Amino acid sequence: MKAGYLSEFFTGVAMKTLSAVEADPSRSHQHEFNGANPLMKVFGEATEKQRYEALYIYLSDGDDEPVVAKGNLTWYDARLNHATRTEHRLYFPTNQVSMVAAEGDLLVVARRPDNSVLVVIAQGGSTIASQVQWLFGVQVEHKGFSVREELETEQDRIHFASAFILEQLGIEPDNPVAAENYLDTMLAKFDGKLPATNLFSAYARETVPELDPVADPDGALLGWMEREEILFRTMEKHLLGDRLQKGFADDVDGFLAFSLAVQNRRKSRSGHALENHLQVIFNANKVRYERGVATEGKAKPDFLFPGSKEYRDAAYDAALLTMLGAKTTCKDRWRQVLAEAKRIEHKHLLTLEAAISTHQTDQMQEHRLQLVIPRGLHETFTPAQRQSLLTVSDFTAMVKEREGRSGVA
Repeated sequence: MKAGYLSEFFTGVAMKTLSAVEADPSRSHQHEFNGANPLMKVFGEATEKQRYEALYIYLSDGDDEPVVAKGNLTWYDARLNHATRTEHRLYFPTNQVSMVAAEGDLLVVARRPDNSVLVVIAQGGSTIASQVQWLFGVQVEHKGFSVREELETEQDRIHFASAFILEQLGIEPDNPVAAENYLDTMLAKFDGKLPATNLFSAYARETVPELDPVADPDGALLGWMEREEILFRTMEKHLLGDRLQKGFADDVDGFLAFSLAVQNRRKSRSGHALENHLQVIFNANKVRYERGVATEGKAKPDFLFPGSKEYRDAAYDAALLTMLGAKTTCKDRWRQVLAEAKRIEHKHLLTLEAAISTHQTDQMQEHRLQLVIPRGLHETFTPAQRQSLLTVSDFTAMVKEREGRSGVA
């Protein structure tokens, strides 16, 4: 086990694509998989029936909340007493998660250090399925299970993108930076409470002065976002500690309201933080822009280049106008960007979401939406997808070039 790596949370992981007989209850009333050699690498040799506590999760791009069920699974040798043969199988009973599974979905069986098991089924062809495969570094290229046992390579180090995916699996990794006594400094600086997001973003940037938004805007954006997320979670954990220690007893509604408020605040602050850091990058690179100005009706692109004056000038060449939406994650919300800035046919969207599915990026291209992805996340996309991606540096250079051609001073 190595802190800050996947091995802190998993001792082994196996994946496969579900077949019709494995997913369809009308064709099979149980879920049993031939263990063979791949699963034996995760669970070892069964000398008797081994039962594990298991958490089941079903994930899809269309649902904000996963389907979750608790249960168990059994690892056993169906020919335990046979003189020469073994036939290992993995069995789990039907539950709410297995009932929504379909042929082509991705099945993930991950063993935890506490000897429990996480079973994830992700909708086939979805972005979350692509992200889970990238997270564990496993490509499913055949009918059986593909397995990884060692999860301590550099690709297994937990950073901003992988931490987000782990949260979709119900795991919130602690970060070593939290132990560097930033908490005492923050409590003193902000009088023991969370400040406005722009102030917190500025503080996060101050803690990593080595990041240069001009020389490396891509690295600066990812570094600032990762640091702010760590600092925010550290502060949040401290501020919510008393409430969590008191508990909620039988107040289920109170717990749900509290949890929803925490999640909504996290999402809101993360989105504002992204815009705050982008604004600093554009300022540092002397790019002309306006943030959150109206174009038509109530439509307000996150960033408009070079600005609203040029946008409203019918004589200004629309080909030299640029709009940028900024979303930490996409899902289907990328379509919101399409309704903004009607004069601009070819739109841009910056996101920090890794490993977006090919199906979704193809749809974006069909709607003339081009993704801007920090360079450090490009490797999570397929080679074909990367051809249409812009880095933050690419995008900044593009808007400066357009500004130069327009003659705007």
